Amino acid sequence: MEVHLSTMFFLLISTAVLPRSTTAGDALPPTTGEAFAPAPAPAPEPTSDDTEYIRSCCETTRYPDTCFATLSNYSGAVRHDSGRLATMAIHVALHNATHMARYVSNMSRQPDSSKTREFAALCDCESVFEDAVDQINKSIKEMRQLGWTGESVRFQLSNVQTWMSAALTNEDTCMDGFEGVADGGVKADVCGRVVAVEEVTSNALALVNRYADTISV
Repeated sequence: MEVHLSTMFFLLISTAVLPRSTTAGDALPPTTGEAFAPAPAPAPEPTSDDTEYIRSCCETTRYPDTCFATLSNYSGAVRHDSGRLATMAIHVALHNATHMARYVSNMSRQPDSSKTREFAALCDCESVFEDAVDQINKSIKEMRQLGWTGESVRFQLSNVQTWMSAALTNEDTCMDGFEGVADGGVKADVCGRVVAVEEVTSNALALVNRYADTISV
């Protein structure tokens, strides 16, 4: 089955409707341990049916509440298209992972980060989150250049699935590095934020899987 033209058109003009890109001056999430989404670019006014479509799709993810909270604002751009929704979800994951990479980088450079185990854990987190950001970026680029036939799209989506799964593993590795660190404010703060990023990354992967299931060769 060929990919729907509406999906391909959306991916070609995605820079017009996807979340605005992050910059160095963007603020971190206001609440520790809570995923967030960038402000959406202008899009058609969503209908209640558009919003319910997002809610229904999110029910197939591991974290449906987080999914709906971070993606419902894009319902006007998604318009009942699973490919568009998966792309939006990856952008949200990228936004959160990028902020997290910047956050742990700043934390590792604080004057009071001289505790050996804590400092090492922060440095490890910085490294694995940089890898995660790179993998999610690759996923975005692949989604923007999907082929026209079911066979080519399935192959490209398998790449996206591999990269998003690897990003999720890298995010989890950050948490593993804090296992030997004494409980305290830094550990709780970092781990709480990591959990939030993992949720949106997991949801993005689930929605990519859902989209892939609609493509027949």
